[in-house]
Amino acid sequence: MKAIVVSETGGPEALDYVDRPAPEPGPGQLLVEVAAAGVNFIEIYQRTGYYPQPLPFTPGTEFAGTVTALGEGVSGFAVGDHVATVGGAGSYAQFSLVEADRAVRVPAAIDLETAAAAILQGLTAHYLTTSTWPVQKDQTVLIHAAAGGMGLLLTQLVKARGARVIGTVSTPEKEAKARAVGADEIIRYTEVDDLAAEVRRLTDGRGVDVAYDGVGKTTFDASLASLRPRGMLVLFGASSGPVTEFDPRRLQAGGSLFLTRPTLVHYIATPEELAWRSRELFAAIEPGELAITVGGRYPLEEAGAAHTALESRGTVGKLLLIP
Repeated sequence: MKAIVVSETGGPEALDYVDRPAPEPGPGQLLVEVAAAGVNFIEIYQRTGYYPQPLPFTPGTEFAGTVTALGEGVSGFAVGDHVATVGGAGSYAQFSLVEADRAVRVPAAIDLETAAAAILQGLTAHYLTTSTWPVQKDQTVLIHAAAGGMGLLLTQLVKARGARVIGTVSTPEKEAKARAVGADEIIRYTEVDDLAAEVRRLTDGRGVDVAYDGVGKTTFDASLASLRPRGMLVLFGASSGPVTEFDPRRLQAGGSLFLTRPTLVHYIATPEELAWRSRELFAAIEPGELAITVGGRYPLEEAGAAHTALESRGTVGKLLLIP
């Protein structure tokens, strides 16, 4: 099979397109022919060495495809089933393995590219809005990068729960994308001197109930300063870099604020929780209640170009690799 392999960490050029033996499923595993693999910042962090990995390795955990073989002891799946996962092994390839209890069946009405584009960010948006901070009707929510793949999903789920969305974007084109899925107010952060002050203006000085921040270093201070007393900053990513220093006394000074750094694996820790979140996600996608935006499709051999595009923070929606 063809696969992407990182033999030495570095820039996008470290993503080599090579021939590799197709894997064989072990006990409890599925072998899946990959129809589409999601491109995420975690693979960039692994490629650069920021998240160290044993070398060489094939990046990627998020994909959707067709089951082609079952390992010993697998039940509940059959060859030919369409599945998706965020827990695969080396999805930047034509074939990938996944533990059967980390796979979910894709409904027949949902195509595999849509499933691949939705599964990681959709499950993340689900736990952020239902569990980390259960959004309530008439609350006000700040969403950074509101036109990105995560931002578009968060906006839709927050609106479905009856809350008001203030989104941040960089361009008029991105503003149009965010407003099209329901954002009530948009701040173009490139055009304001004080983002938190603008949030305060839009909330009559109160601040927002929760800020969903997947950007990190460059937005952290503004997110914290945008919260109402006892509000929560949900720092779920670091696309601009990590937040390296923080004095907890700032939470007290801001009004007994809350800060959390959640990650998906802890919110799908059991097969039952994974199945519940997946059912609710697909149930929203199937009738068109939740729109999935694919911002770019790249042949597998152009994985480096996909990484470059994602790192630019100029993309809209989800990027996919198509083996």
